[in-house]
Amino acid sequence: MITRLLVANRGEIARRVFRTCGSLGISTVAVFSDPDADAPHVAEADLAVRLPGARPSDTYLHIGRILDACRASGADAVHPGYGFLSENAEFARAVLDAGLVWVGPPPEAIAAMGSKVAAKRLMEQAGVPVLPSLDPEAPGEFPVLVKASAGGGGRGMRIVRAAGELAREVESARRESAAAFGDGTVFVEPLLENARHVEVQVLADRHGTVWTLGERECSVQRRHQKVVEECPSPGISAELRERLCEAAVRAARKIGYVGAGTVEFLVKGDRVAFLEMNTRLQVEHPVTELVYGVDLVRLQLEVAEGAALPVTPPEPAGHAVEVRLYAEDGDYLPQSGVLRRFEVSGEVRVDSGVESGSVISPYYDPMLAKVIGYGRVRAEAVRKLVTALRRAKLHGVTTNRDLLVKILTSSAFGAGDTHTGFLAPDGPLHEVSRDGSDDDLPVLAAALAMAAGNRRRAKVLAGLPSGWRNVRSQPRRARFEEAEVVYDPLPQGVTVISAEPYEVVLERDGVRHAFEVARYDEDGRIYVDHVGGCAELTPLPRLPEPVEHVAPGSLLAPMPGSVLRVEVEPGDRVTKGQAVLVLEAMKMEHRIAAPSDGVVSDVPVEKGRQVEAGAVLAIIQEETS
Repeated sequence: MITRLLVANRGEIARRVFRTCGSLGISTVAVFSDPDADAPHVAEADLAVRLPGARPSDTYLHIGRILDACRASGADAVHPGYGFLSENAEFARAVLDAGLVWVGPPPEAIAAMGSKVAAKRLMEQAGVPVLPSLDPEAPGEFPVLVKASAGGGGRGMRIVRAAGELAREVESARRESAAAFGDGTVFVEPLLENARHVEVQVLADRHGTVWTLGERECSVQRRHQKVVEECPSPGISAELRERLCEAAVRAARKIGYVGAGTVEFLVKGDRVAFLEMNTRLQVEHPVTELVYGVDLVRLQLEVAEGAALPVTPPEPAGHAVEVRLYAEDGDYLPQSGVLRRFEVSGEVRVDSGVESGSVISPYYDPMLAKVIGYGRVRAEAVRKLVTALRRAKLHGVTTNRDLLVKILTSSAFGAGDTHTGFLAPDGPLHEVSRDGSDDDLPVLAAALAMAAGNRRRAKVLAGLPSGWRNVRSQPRRARFEEAEVVYDPLPQGVTVISAEPYEVVLERDGVRHAFEVARYDEDGRIYVDHVGGCAELTPLPRLPEPVEHVAPGSLLAPMPGSVLRVEVEPGDRVTKGQAVLVLEAMKMEHRIAAPSDGVVSDVPVEKGRQVEAGAVLAIIQEETS
């Protein structure tokens, strides 16, 4: 029996495993890097062990230090979570060799699926349909997909549409794969565009029983990383579901699988093609848990202890939809900083790695939380999810909340018309449901709250109305970087019911709207939460201080990161869209491109340099005719 479990991971998945351990009476051990010293998963564990350093290679990916932590804490079992070492056969063997319980599949099964190239050959032998592998130097057809053999999560993956792009993208994928997984091997296969990405949850014990717990639809992706997942898939028939589940069982049996894992497929029409097998628990496992009424972590632990599964799995009921809430901007660039407020409530499940006050580090994946809605039917699950997202209080860092609401309320998603090209510029995401809110009212509420706050802080004549004048010559207005509003006199049809520094109630045409207003002195930002979402505003000073201006043509770092490669030198002529340099941040490469044709006049950074957001990376003088 397991008595003390160390989770070799961080954030949301560590907290998720600890939660189940608490219900089973299992003592827990957290490991943490220096940036994670104050993270929630550290505080929630019974014991915690520091892994000196910040980078994953020095901490969560360091096998020796993880095993040292097991010895120091007296842990007798290890759960790898997902990511990091979760699919590392060497780590699994080291845990077992140390006499510890490994909560995962046998090292041999991990190794069999660890190389996607070898895995495809095994699946062919097992009768599982696969896409052909192409020559990385001359694939013979386009478009193609370059993929990392050793990992997933979109890292080391590139779409190539023309032969002239192939060498550059293969090399980029190799670098990113080597940095993320320690293995730069890549392979090339045909790109099956606008297919569904569907995965089957499997669970197997040591006694020969293999369950499938239905399928999950994971087609809505950005940068080849999943954003929305649901169970069951809205586009899979009963006959196709049976085919997928049978193929998943064949795959699991072929490699002697034990524990929880997923077999992933591309599905287009009646065509099914094996993608990969993830030999671990998946990020999106909660949707399966809700539909099948199981605790997959508990089942993992029981299987690791040698228990036998019942002969047949439970029956499904209802529908569940999960969204991944990321700290990222509208261009999918990761964000870092202090998450000043994090509150998500409603009829949803929230699995988070953060709380109010958490610091979002540039060293790790920017996912803040998973929010999951469950209902008797799909529309009910989606409705609960949309409501919870709109009412969430998310202050301090930019998130993808608005994108998630846009996806969930689009007619295409409502119709189940999802595929891997859903978020592409020419994809079906074009129509957004309106909630009936007035876009200018949150800005007006912010202005009134600011005025109320000024009066509350007034040291003289505090009884006078804000902005009072004997003779008024100008309307009173508030200016923000994002908008400007006149708040005295009020817009036609608007009545102020109440206006306090942190709460404003307005009435327009007989309908009352409540706004909660928060302002943080550290950056001056104002957040106006309301039923339709949140307006984020930056007040402009009445008398601005002189500011340091950057040179015209400056390319600024969109996020903190490390300069991975500089592609140009001063004096080089560049064209619009040409790569100038490459930043590495949050385990991904980000290509910084020239905004226009021009000549490079300066490159004030070099390879290996750490830069902050807003730092000047290069200066390009635009050519004039």
